[in-house]
Amino acid sequence: MWIYEKKLQYPVKIKNPNAKLAQVIITQLGGPDGELAASQRYLNQRYAMPYKEVIGILTDIGTEELAHRGYQ
Repeated sequence: MWIYEKKLQYPVKIKNPNAKLAQVIITQLGGPDGELAASQRYLNQRYAMPYKEVIGILTDIGTEELAHRGYQ
């Protein structure tokens, strides 16, 4: 399906920390509109889906969202 390597594509060097921006980024990753919440919505919706083709798509999308967070 995919290979997960915990390696940055581009090096990151933080010169001036910005707490407000960090809060926005963390909210997008773990907040109500973040990756984990999105993956759980996709994976829960598959149980109410009457079409088998769409169940597979929702499963694939949900697991891909989990991969964005690094959960395995």
